[in-house]
Amino acid sequence: MEKHADTPTIESLQQQIIEQSAKLKWYEEQFRLAQKKRFGASSEQTHPDQLELLLANEAEMLAAPAGEEPRSEQITYERRKSSGKRTEDLSKLPVETITYSLEEGEQVCACCGGFLHEMSTETRNEIAVVPPQVKVIRHMQNVYACRHCEREDIETPIVTAAMPKPVYPGSLASPSSMAYVMSQKYVDSLPLYRQEQHFARLGYTLTRQTMAN
Repeated sequence: MEKHADTPTIESLQQQIIEQSAKLKWYEEQFRLAQKKRFGASSEQTHPDQLELLLANEAEMLAAPAGEEPRSEQITYERRKSSGKRTEDLSKLPVETITYSLEEGEQVCACCGGFLHEMSTETRNEIAVVPPQVKVIRHMQNVYACRHCEREDIETPIVTAAMPKPVYPGSLASPSSMAYVMSQKYVDSLPLYRQEQHFARLGYTLTRQTMAN
């Protein structure tokens, strides 16, 4: 049986496959280069899907999935636990109580004019923050002498009351001020120039050079 002149041979088909594969690779390379040129180096680091996530609305990302309802049992449990935690936290703090009462002339019943008595008390708590305060601690050391010796004797004994020694002689530094500066710097990482500004807002000029010394 003779082969038709137009019938492709196995060798020709293989050659076509090789050529088509080479063309496909060339087109893929051209597409990659075009993408790189269009998007720059960032396109190699960030996938388009990742960009979509980065640009998404933050509230939508953090929100609970649609249709998901919180369980009422869980909410009730958390509220009770939070309340107990709040009471525990308040028990560790000093308490300043402010009482609001009616003046004696106001303790009159609007209906019959009788005297009103205190029936109960309603209480609510607030957390107050007392800012730091710079004040002067003036140490006054009393010195004593004997009046009889002053009148009768040549020498008069002098007795001086005991007083704590300064933490840093010749300066205004106190244990509390030095502890405050050091804790702000080494615990809260607040540099000295920021502390200088903070002291200025409190009404006292304390330079960073003084704190450094």
